[in-house]
Amino acid sequence: MTARLPSLNGLRAFEAAARHLSFTRAASELNVTQTAISHQIKRLEDELGIRLFVRNNRSLALTPQARDYLPLVRAAFDDLRLATDRLVRKGDGKVLTVSTIASLAAKWLLPRLSTFQEAHPGIDVRITTSTSLVDFKDGDVDAALRYGRGHWPGVRAEWLMADELFPVCSPALLQGSKPLRSPQDLAHHTLLHTSGGYDDDWRLWLTAAGLPASISKQAGLSFDLVFVTIQAAIDGFGVALGRTSYVRDDITKGRLVVPFKIALPADAGFYLVSPEGRTDPPKLRAFRQWVKAAAGAKS
Repeated sequence: MTARLPSLNGLRAFEAAARHLSFTRAASELNVTQTAISHQIKRLEDELGIRLFVRNNRSLALTPQARDYLPLVRAAFDDLRLATDRLVRKGDGKVLTVSTIASLAAKWLLPRLSTFQEAHPGIDVRITTSTSLVDFKDGDVDAALRYGRGHWPGVRAEWLMADELFPVCSPALLQGSKPLRSPQDLAHHTLLHTSGGYDDDWRLWLTAAGLPASISKQAGLSFDLVFVTIQAAIDGFGVALGRTSYVRDDITKGRLVVPFKIALPADAGFYLVSPEGRTDPPKLRAFRQWVKAAAGAKS
């Protein structure tokens, strides 16, 4: 036999009162009277046959049963909010959801996005970050920016831009006590690494520069996101390997310098990924045109 669901108003009152540990603040949040909150909680307790709150003169506490119940109730409301948001977004032709890599969002996309918003003020852009290839079947994401070779089945992948790989550092590092005039000087500096798919970058660059790959194994600092590694270089913690799309703006603005002229061509690049075999809605057509122009890609 399926248990009957308790009152939704009672659950809302319980969640708010439990979060604030106050009937007064819960009433203010839900725009009802304190008496209404009290009645809804009492009705919920009667329905459940369980006491939820310990009411003292000047304080409110949860019973052990309520402490166990609260995370589940909160999760249920979060699921309802998420489902409603998805429903609204699916029916809203003015919301464009773009999935991208966190470092590309921070160092390339977001600094340029204002020009898209100025050109298309009627499109509400939402950015999500992920490294996984998007499943467009659920309809939550309209397009994605991904790094690779473009050979992904079941999607439309359009070339945007390539990267070169080269050392970068703070201008202050060039003026420090340790010289950084040639690649050999890297043996006396802290190397900044990025994990998760970038672990081999320093070895590849050092080999291309004719230096021992063992230099990449010396003590250094490691981060899990490229843009954090780049920020560490800007802050003078050491020398990082920069990819063109991540460091171009920082070099232009003088936050980073390129101490050597040796660059390693990357064997992959960034792509605009979108659903295959569908007619583009106007919002996606506008974004495709803009992002290709921003990346300098040829149509």
